[in-house]
Amino acid sequence: MMKLALINSVLVMAMTLYASQLKAASLTLNISNQQQQPLADAVVELRSLTNPERKPQRIQVAQQQLTFVPFVSAIPAGSVVDFPNLDKTRHHVYSFSPAKQFEIQLYADKPEAPITFDTPGIIAVGCNIHDYMQAYIYVAESSLVAVSDQTGQLIWPDIAPGSYQLFLWHPWQLEPRQPVALDIVMPVQTAAYTLAVDLTQQKPQAPQRGFGSR
Repeated sequence: MMKLALINSVLVMAMTLYASQLKAASLTLNISNQQQQPLADAVVELRSLTNPERKPQRIQVAQQQLTFVPFVSAIPAGSVVDFPNLDKTRHHVYSFSPAKQFEIQLYADKPEAPITFDTPGIIAVGCNIHDYMQAYIYVAESSLVAVSDQTGQLIWPDIAPGSYQLFLWHPWQLEPRQPVALDIVMPVQTAAYTLAVDLTQQKPQAPQRGFGSR
């Protein structure tokens, strides 16, 4: 028993020393659904257990071709979002989500000011004129938050070694997924995660007729 404890202690010390020698690592995550297909629009947030930080950003969620682009965004709390209207028709953007309620009444081009999102949570965004238009903004506690691409992949090319909690979310998930522990200890590291989603759902698309031209 003492020998096993000594071996474990040596391994922990070696991993700690190795991690301390790394200034940064590269992390690639692959997200799939329950059918092992790449899952786009999945949000991954990494919360550091040793060095938490939050760096606000400025992004945009545009109205283009009568849809919101992008469908899912992810930002640290304190970030600001612009909602430019790139269509020829006017939109009325709003959200009733508890984490952030706002309204930008009928407008064209660009609103006078961006919207600040201070509180972590999920923001569902809609348009009062076009009911099918929908988007989501994931407001994170951490700066390490990103959205998977069409291949289901996210890449952090420059991430500090250490211990993290990994949170995974998608608008169509069947049930909340509990956070999992993730230790970054290698210069190049990959991991894969699966999230069960409603496979019948599709991204909002503008109807072919009935709402005028762009």
